[in-house]
Amino acid sequence: MELRKGSWKVLILVCALTIYLWMLFIDHSHMLADISQKIVLQKTRSPVSAKDSSHQDSAQSRIEEGRTNSNMRKMQLALSRNSNNTLRGSTSKYQTLKQQGLTPSRQLPTALIIGVKKGGTRALLEFLRLHPAIRAAGSEVHFFDHHYVKGFRWYKRRMPPTLVGQITMEKTPSYFVTSEVPRRVKHMNPGMKLIVVVRDPVTRAISDYTQVKSKRRKMPRFEDLAFLNGSRIVDTTWVPLKIGVYVRHLERWLQYFPLSQFLFVSGERLIADPVMEITRVQDFLGLKRVICEKHFYFNATKGFPCLLKSEDRATPHCLGKNKGRSHPYIDPMAVQRLRDFYRPFNQRFYQLAGMDFGWY
Repeated sequence: MELRKGSWKVLILVCALTIYLWMLFIDHSHMLADISQKIVLQKTRSPVSAKDSSHQDSAQSRIEEGRTNSNMRKMQLALSRNSNNTLRGSTSKYQTLKQQGLTPSRQLPTALIIGVKKGGTRALLEFLRLHPAIRAAGSEVHFFDHHYVKGFRWYKRRMPPTLVGQITMEKTPSYFVTSEVPRRVKHMNPGMKLIVVVRDPVTRAISDYTQVKSKRRKMPRFEDLAFLNGSRIVDTTWVPLKIGVYVRHLERWLQYFPLSQFLFVSGERLIADPVMEITRVQDFLGLKRVICEKHFYFNATKGFPCLLKSEDRATPHCLGKNKGRSHPYIDPMAVQRLRDFYRPFNQRFYQLAGMDFGWY
């Protein structure tokens, strides 16, 4: 009886231990299932490991950096090419600067062709416009002699748009002989570069007279205008003769500007050898020598150099029809008297200008 009671106790103890172990097993299984589910979810959300992700981000960064460096190299190469084109001063300079995104703007001129009338100023301007670094007003503006009261803003609006590195230029031959102009020019720009085209004053006066006579049929003879009352006395008040006393006009200009800011161009040499004179002008303006023999040809009929190509035309052409016009007959004695009159003035002009023009 006592044995049976001991067996029941052992049986109860075994059952209790079995139940306890079974509960521990179930809890452990649930914990493993949770861990497994978390691992599956993590793999589903991120198919690559953290290590692989960092490698991927690094690779993408290297790709973007490579693209940036490539673009920078292309930009540097383009800028280098543009810089070289600018230094060459070639005809592609204007297009090159436009490709850089620069906007043209109007500027006051830094160089003026100030004279003289019938000396070759139009020819010089047309020749210089072949240079890609020069932008010039197409017509005579007459700002400093006729329109000065309108102000610099008005003057600027008459100038052509220019880009960085280009020179703005204007030509008005009457500036050289108008007394108020030197002071006004200095007020605007004390560093202005001044170009004076001069020609034998006798030939210049005859050319001046010829131009006016072509528009006025009823005009007295040249000799009647050049001398007082048919005498041998030169009428120095007659404008075509007054212009030719170059030294007096230059003396007035030298009161405001040093000689180093002047360039004197020979009108005769501009016809005989345009390249030589244009080269001097390019050097004076600090420009590369772009204009050369290939731009010119000589027209035997007009006796004047013409352009093979220009800024506006790619075909050969000469200047206006009034260029190279034949002069009327002038009494040789009258011509000689005028040469004698101008000789002392010419000698003084040579000394001031530092250049012998060979007018005898």
